[in-house]
Amino acid sequence: MRRNQWLAAPLGAATAAALLSGCGSTDGGNAGSGKGVVMGISDKVKSTDPAAGYDPGSWLLFNNVFQSLLSFPKGGTTPEPDAAQTCAFEGPDSKQYKCVLRSGLKFSNGHSLTSKDVKFSFERTLKINDEAGPAVMLSSIAGIDTPDDKTVVFRLKTSDATFPSKIASGAGSIVDHAEYPADKLRTDGKAIGSGVYKLDSINDKSATFSVNDSYTGKAKAKNTGVTLKFFNGDQAALKSVLEKGDVDFAFRGLAAKDIAALASSKTGDQKVDVVQGTGAEVEHMVFNVNDPVVGKLPVRKAIAYLVDREALVKDVYAGTASPLYSIVPAGIAGHTTPFFDRYGGSPQPEKARAVLKAGGINGKVKLTLYSTPSRYGPSTDQQFQVIAKQLNDSGLFEADVKSVEYEQYEKDIQDGKYGIYVKGWVPDYPDADNFTQPFFGPDNVLHNNYDNKEITGTIIPATSAKSDRTAANTDYVRLQDIVADEVPILPLWQGKQYAVTRPNVTGLQWSLDASTVFRFWEISKG
Repeated sequence: MRRNQWLAAPLGAATAAALLSGCGSTDGGNAGSGKGVVMGISDKVKSTDPAAGYDPGSWLLFNNVFQSLLSFPKGGTTPEPDAAQTCAFEGPDSKQYKCVLRSGLKFSNGHSLTSKDVKFSFERTLKINDEAGPAVMLSSIAGIDTPDDKTVVFRLKTSDATFPSKIASGAGSIVDHAEYPADKLRTDGKAIGSGVYKLDSINDKSATFSVNDSYTGKAKAKNTGVTLKFFNGDQAALKSVLEKGDVDFAFRGLAAKDIAALASSKTGDQKVDVVQGTGAEVEHMVFNVNDPVVGKLPVRKAIAYLVDREALVKDVYAGTASPLYSIVPAGIAGHTTPFFDRYGGSPQPEKARAVLKAGGINGKVKLTLYSTPSRYGPSTDQQFQVIAKQLNDSGLFEADVKSVEYEQYEKDIQDGKYGIYVKGWVPDYPDADNFTQPFFGPDNVLHNNYDNKEITGTIIPATSAKSDRTAANTDYVRLQDIVADEVPILPLWQGKQYAVTRPNVTGLQWSLDASTVFRFWEISKG
């Protein structure tokens, strides 16, 4: 995804089909109740236009201002109808997907939402194909038919059983065809959707949202509006305003040590509460397999034997993350632990020495680990410094760390200048597909020159065709085993989600689940 945090295993095809064919009620009347809430966040909202935004801050806005045909229910990972009344695959090959819209759908400007708007929204994102947008998630669409105002039929190029999850994400946001240009981005900072909230204003410091009275759907707003205050990575400032009570809660951006400190602190007579949810944000060490040093498999395996994830999450992340031993995180169906099984859970220097010797590699191996704190947080540099020390303490490596600003960092990776670098990932949807296809499929996001024909030619196409997602687990187990054997990347940690809140705020637990959807409407303040 966009790249940063977040259980139930996906249901079988029959159960999922039943879920996707129900929920036909239209629940109008969304005036909101209770009080307005103020949220502090370190992420920026990089775009208010769904054709461009592909980052956590923008998707937070999209998930609350726009509707999608489907959405993830709180606590669930199987998409259910939202703007749609029903959605289902037609035919045996998962290549045609039909949705019928709810009755009475309206945008916040009063315009009716019809199948024309749905078709327009998807075709617009694909046509603009913004490099910072989610068009890549919709690449399986071959065409869209709208036989009437309420019916939308997607024709897919290939079988894509994860298509419902993709269109339930921010990539499926529906815009008003009368308000958005078909071939370019909207640049006035406004957003017109049919979601639970409407965007009233946004600037570099804050954004304000009020409840959308025109919304038709199942959600019920438990507040009268939300104000976001942006802190642009300033962790100390975010902590300070929370302690003072200038914001009601903070989400994303607090330092791990501050989360631990706030959990036990007192502000006046009131305790600050820490709400923890499930997380599927992951971070990997990536190896350029064309590099003259780490292009050698024995070097990569030796590193895998030496990295101490337990120490990493304890010393750098203060327990706000968990060790990760696979490319598919815990809590996502298909997860296994092949890196633990092969390389252990603690450093094994003798095995590292043996694998290097068997590969004809003698003397200390010189490495540079490249990091970028401006994208993955200030702890990223510290994390790689800890790993470099772990490698050097073995006596087998001579490793150092270089920190590079993100724009240059990404350019250098694409130019193949780095042997080892860090990549973080926040899932677009809670399915193993989103932790595998973007990393190992065509035009993958890692740019590490790794290509395994069994993965790209057999496993990924097979998993994409299985509408019963549990039936894909065997293939995902095989894929994870291959990656652990060939080590093109080394999984490091899986994040936990946290919100730190004043004690009179409730409902945050419903925004900290594996779906990655932050639901404004579930939050209330006493």
